[in-house]
Amino acid sequence: MSQQGPRVTSTDGGLTNRPDRLTVLAFLGDPATEQVLRDGLGDQVANGMDIRRGTVRTAIAAMAKLQTPEVLIVDIAGEEQPLHALGELSDVVEPGVRVLVIGDTDDVDFYRHITRGMGVMEYIFKPITREAVARYFAPLVTRKTVGQDATRGGRVIAVMGARGGVGSTTIAGNLAWLLGVIAKRHTVFLESDLHMGSGALLLGAKTGPGLRMALETPDRIDPLFVERAAQPVAERLQVLASEEKLNDPLNYAPGAARRLIETLRVRYNFIIMDVPFLPMQCNRELIEYAHHRVIVMDPSLASVRDTLRLLGLPNGPWQPQSPTIVLNRQGRPGGLTRKQIEEALKVKIDVVIPDIPKQLNESASFGDPAVTSSGPFRQAIIDLSREIGFVGGREDGGVAGSSSTGAVSGLFKMFGLQKG
Repeated sequence: MSQQGPRVTSTDGGLTNRPDRLTVLAFLGDPATEQVLRDGLGDQVANGMDIRRGTVRTAIAAMAKLQTPEVLIVDIAGEEQPLHALGELSDVVEPGVRVLVIGDTDDVDFYRHITRGMGVMEYIFKPITREAVARYFAPLVTRKTVGQDATRGGRVIAVMGARGGVGSTTIAGNLAWLLGVIAKRHTVFLESDLHMGSGALLLGAKTGPGLRMALETPDRIDPLFVERAAQPVAERLQVLASEEKLNDPLNYAPGAARRLIETLRVRYNFIIMDVPFLPMQCNRELIEYAHHRVIVMDPSLASVRDTLRLLGLPNGPWQPQSPTIVLNRQGRPGGLTRKQIEEALKVKIDVVIPDIPKQLNESASFGDPAVTSSGPFRQAIIDLSREIGFVGGREDGGVAGSSSTGAVSGLFKMFGLQKG
């Protein structure tokens, strides 16, 4: 027994070589956590997954009688003595089982103690997200690593509209504002439509030639180039966007998108990309090398059709999880219901934004991102931020609390407008 406490497990005892072993056995305390775990692991579990309702105490009692699985997931939320309980668990599981833990303690010392001192392979705290499960649990379940290229540097999020006009730019821009201005994470918003994009206008940012130069001449891309090309909106929010002539096509250099992304990841915590899925190599590469894809749809039959087509795209090398689906304008007159859409897609919708045209039209007219105002839209963007991997700390009270005005909107400065 270690001086730091009993070890649950740390070595491979050959369990993966036994074909009769269940791959994953989980004991979870609530249905919401169960659903997220199923969605995050998806169909990656080779020999099946058995999820039971219960706590770590339930797991201890069951494992005294059951055959040990390859991976054991236990829920220690609400346990008064979690370290003692994990020690008891170590007495009833075979050496070599990979133990993953879900809890409600957000504490670095606790994490280090159970992962380094007790042999727990990974720990995530509630409320868990699909992204966290796919990022931290899935590689340990499948023994497939995503690679160091994907784990070092900032997170890359591709926001894709199922079709034009569904609101993907509005959602991407407000997500960038939430992360950069309200949560104060170093964030860059990248507008991939060089000719008709409206993301810079939404955020009150200037456009420039930098993005086009990067995509046409990737040899010029370096940290200094990025620093000069990105236009500031606030202290920790910048925008990369161009406004090219309509008759002046992009001469894209293959591989430039990946090089740009890799350079941006050194500078920013989050790279939020508004990327329409067009049959262009540039857009395909931007989508491929994102860590997470977000598909925005509206409650129309055409949007359902195109969402199904986007869901059929293979995941990129940095994407261990399926895309997040955002249903925008729910409740729009004549639109499909959420239930009808989920039945057609055969997957659940992750984030729902109600139909609030008045608020969003005013936001677009006056240049204040809608996420600065309390209400259902702001809450939906907060929910989306959690889906894509943002975990707020104590200094992020403004994210879930009252609205924040952040930086003064650049749109009023650009056009000399005054709000009445």
